[in-house]
Amino acid sequence: MPKIEAETANGTVAFEGTEGKKLVLALEDEGIDILHRCGGNARCTTCRVEVLAGDPGEIGELERDRLAMESELADNVRLSCQIHLKDDLKVRVINQASVRGMDAGPRPLED
Repeated sequence: MPKIEAETANGTVAFEGTEGKKLVLALEDEGIDILHRCGGNARCTTCRVEVLAGDPGEIGELERDRLAMESELADNVRLSCQIHLKDDLKVRVINQASVRGMDAGPRPLED
């Protein structure tokens, strides 16, 4: 099981994730209030994370194209709805519902 370490506005949360599960769902299921306004469809970038360590896997065309629309994002920024857990990861959650004062959005599908 991949070990996940997530830096959040409330401190660092460490947990074991299920291989193949979307990172956004693993974070949410661990009680981290990550935004995912488009429901995990790589359309809005609110679920982005900064990958600090580990291998998040290859970036797909949909994710690459969507991130390219944003200016000044670091190379290690990824969409958590497009990362399927396979390796230990250390990430920084960029947008949290509690910090932004927003509803997180519809729960992404498991796929």
